[in-house]
This record gives sequence, C-alpha cells and structure tokens, in this order.
Amino acid sequence: MAEQHLSIGEVLSLLQDEFPDVTISKIRFLESQGLIDPERTPSGYRKFYRGDIDRLRWILTQQRENFLPLKVIKDRLAEDPDVGSRAEGPLTFAPDPVIDSSPESQGEVEAPTQPTVRSSMPAGELPADPAPQPIWMADLARERETTPASAPSRPRPTVTLDDGPSDVSLTATELAAAAELSADTVRDLVRFGLITGRSMGDDTYFDADALIIARKAAAFLGHGIEARHLRMFKVAAEREAGFLEQLAMPLLKQRNPDARRQAVRLVEELADHGHDLRAALLRANLRRHLDRA
Repeated sequence: MAEQHLSIGEVLSLLQDEFPDVTISKIRFLESQGLIDPERTPSGYRKFYRGDIDRLRWILTQQRENFLPLKVIKDRLAEDPDVGSRAEGPLTFAPDPVIDSSPESQGEVEAPTQPTVRSSMPAGELPADPAPQPIWMADLARERETTPASAPSRPRPTVTLDDGPSDVSLTATELAAAAELSADTVRDLVRFGLITGRSMGDDTYFDADALIIARKAAAFLGHGIEARHLRMFKVAAEREAGFLEQLAMPLLKQRNPDARRQAVRLVEELADHGHDLRAALLRANLRRHLDRA
C-alpha cells in the first residue's frame, strides 16, 4: 500500500494552528532555499509525506523558538539529515491521495526548476546600501563559528551573534508577503530605520534579520501602533550595542583567538542578561499601573 501524502494546501491547514504565521509562500520559499524537498507529481504538484511534514515542523519551530537563521538550520540538517524527522505529534492524512485544486494552490503546476520571478518596489523608494557592519561584529561572528568544541560549556544564551541572516535574500515584495504586511508598511519600516536593505542593480534585498524585525513589528501594527512609534526600540538597541562594543573592545584589541572567543562569550552573555533585565524592568514599571486597575 502506497504511503499517503498531503498537498501543500492540506499541509498549510495542518500547521496553521501551531504556526499562525506560516503561509504557502513561506513553504515554497523554504523549498527554494533547499531546506525541504517534497516529491512532485508529473504535473508539478507537491506531495508531502510524513517525513516532509515533520522536517517542516522542525524548521518552523527552530525559527520561532530559537530565532535561528536559515543558514544555521540548513547546516544542522546537513550534519544530521534525520534531525528534522524527530518531531512529535500526530498527523492527519487524507484517506486517499488528494490533488489540491483550490485557487490558492493553482501555482503548484510550475516545474520544479522554474526560476522565481522577483518583483520589487520602484527604484528610489528604498534606501541604498546600509552602513557597513562594524568590524568588531563581523570578527565576533567569525570567531563564534570557529570556537572549538572543547571550549568550556555554558548555558546557551537567548541572544546569539552569527552571520547566518546574510544568506536570506528577499525583495521588498517578498518581505511584505512573508511578514504579512503591506508594501506601504514595509516602506515605513525602511523610512524609520527599523529595517535596511542592500541594493543590487535595480532591486533591494533584505536578510533574515529584516524578516524577523518585520514580523515582530507586524504584531505591534496589528494593535494600531505605527512604525514611527517603534523607533524607541531601535534607539535602545543601538545604545545597548554601543555599550557592549566598549566592553568587548579591550579583548578584541589583544588580537589572539582566545581573547576573541572571550569577547564572543562576554557579549552574548551580557546581551542575554540585558534581555532578562529589560523584561524585569518592564514588568516592574507596568505592574505599578496595572495593579491599580
């Protein structure tokens, strides 16, 4: 008896309760990045089997819970192809193979190797290349990748530094679709400095950091808050980054691998503590007002 499978529309319905942000476009994007590889019918429809869905659920969990960039997720899957097949939870399969004929899935007939046509906003509406990444941040990212396995173990911080986001490349239109925002809202996020893109020819592309920021901003915007009101988070992040940079610089100036690894651990640990400290201070300030209600 042939193993039963789900169409992409059925997979979306299966996962949306657990992952409200997942869309057909996102599933297609993960496939285009080589993270999933569903089988295709002769007519081009995707066929998702149990292993494909478990792998997809694992990827979505890593993005949501650990904020891992796609490069890191892809590397982990390459090191251990079975890691994404260990997801738990029952799946409900259709009794017979079903071809999804809903209007949303009609785009499934494209050939597997058909290139994606990228569209973008008119040139000039988005900024040119952002300011280059500070050298110390790039150094920390490289050192984090080369830290030997024998380094002293410590609890993994919530805030990590790596250069994975550079491997994700979305046009403004794709970013808007992935974050479920309008094109005007994406332009506002750019205008107020919350996200930046890199110009390549007539197009502007955004990395995974921009995608995470856009999705988090969408949660605020859904409550009627405007993009300009979110600048306070950007200002606070810039001040914190400058503070941590000052602490890391004495170690980075030593120009030796051990000192650089110490700098990585210091910045990640303090950034993690800063995250917890902000949450505690926020609770303390809000509790004074909410307790009176």
